[in-house]
Amino acid sequence: MMRYFQPEFHIVRDPARCIHCGCCVRQCANECHYFDEDGKTVLCRDESCVSCQRCVCLCPTGALRIEKFKSDYRESAVWTQQVQKEICRQASTGGTLLSAMGNPKPYPIYWDHMLLNASQVTNPSIDPLREPMEIRTFLGRKPDRLSFTKDKKLLTEMPPQIKLETPILFSAMSFGSISLNAHRALSAAAKELGTLFNTGEGGLHPDLHDMGQYAVVQVASGRFGVHKDYLNNSAFIEIKIGQGAKPGIGGHLPGEKVNVEVSNARMIPVGSDAISPAPHHDIYSIEDLRQLIWSLKEVTEGKKPVCVKIAAVHNCAAIVSGVARAGADIIAIDGFRGGTGAAPTRIRDNVGIPIELALASADQRLRDEGIRSRVSLLAAGPTRNAADVVKAIALGADAVYIASAALIAIGCHMCQTCNTGRCNWGIATQREDLTRRLNPEIAKERLVNLVTAWNHEIKEMLGGMGINSLDSLRGNRLMLRGIGLTEKELSVLGIRHAGE
Repeated sequence: MMRYFQPEFHIVRDPARCIHCGCCVRQCANECHYFDEDGKTVLCRDESCVSCQRCVCLCPTGALRIEKFKSDYRESAVWTQQVQKEICRQASTGGTLLSAMGNPKPYPIYWDHMLLNASQVTNPSIDPLREPMEIRTFLGRKPDRLSFTKDKKLLTEMPPQIKLETPILFSAMSFGSISLNAHRALSAAAKELGTLFNTGEGGLHPDLHDMGQYAVVQVASGRFGVHKDYLNNSAFIEIKIGQGAKPGIGGHLPGEKVNVEVSNARMIPVGSDAISPAPHHDIYSIEDLRQLIWSLKEVTEGKKPVCVKIAAVHNCAAIVSGVARAGADIIAIDGFRGGTGAAPTRIRDNVGIPIELALASADQRLRDEGIRSRVSLLAAGPTRNAADVVKAIALGADAVYIASAALIAIGCHMCQTCNTGRCNWGIATQREDLTRRLNPEIAKERLVNLVTAWNHEIKEMLGGMGINSLDSLRGNRLMLRGIGLTEKELSVLGIRHAGE
């Protein structure tokens, strides 16, 4: 068959270093490397390479590197090389383009256009090494006021609260889209850090039943793996309405990733596609959502907070207001750069809005309506470092979800082919020979190190602002200044320009 476009990457092998040991052949699930007919010489095929970097990292002699395949097309600002390649792919297959992970387009990243304030003389900074710094946070509905007896005992009955030792949670990644070893690492890290991991919409594997108190269990439109014990064996429940990487679109786990363990967790037949419809077929209004929230609280005897996860879209603030009035205790907002195992490319790259704008507008709407205390806000999609966490909290978040950063910490190289099930790092795959490559103990340690480092940096930034607790920063936009932003962008974010 005629090939209408060139490979995306080029494998460069240094003949002076390569000893033809076959390590790259054994490590590449995409079969980019192979032995010649003589059985001794290692060759490669560029067209299969996704630049996962596995061969480069494990080559014992450092003989390999991956480069972008360079083949100049005629210049056109409209018909770029990428556009032409995508047209050729669809002309060859007649199918929808699928992509994984987050939106790669060069839209503005507003975190990078916000600067933090710092204390100087009149409001001195705080040294977090010598003075207490509180980064513990509580998620859940807060009462409008507290009542006490004369001897100072609390009379007000508190709704269920979730105590976190860090404002960082591990976001929804289902068993099926990622491996059991990845789930083991996330759950163990959450336990050690005093935070939570999210099961995603794939249910909870029986081996992780004892980790339920550290789990956020998800109820998505497919209702995979949802039953009474699953709901009660959790820290809180999350109703997934939308996802930042694909607002308005349902989920799809290919049948080839549904092995016996995935089928048991999701309660579907082995080898069958797990398709989540775009809408919940029992939710077509805020009143319907209120009914589901009430039902989930009934089945858990009111002991579990209920979260509603929505995608960041243009009317996000109004949606958040309605969800808060429907009885949700926590609302998670997922920005358009959120990761995913698989999404239609056109949806991923063109639908939704940045989390920074959605979060700021939602927090302000709740404050304007006097109902901010009714819900906690979780921000997601994406959070790349501790500075993003601090800025999100200053914009109004109570805590943040991380997913892509967590996967990168344990080996993900953003090759954006999670949907193929051939993850060379043992993360986004169910192939037994590949899942063994991810050591859950080592992965857990790396996750703990990452969040621990971020916690230290969060404390340092708080101290530099003269603030000794997250509560004092939450929604405190005076601690932020914009740079390189328009007046409209500053207005939506609710912050002043640098120099003001």
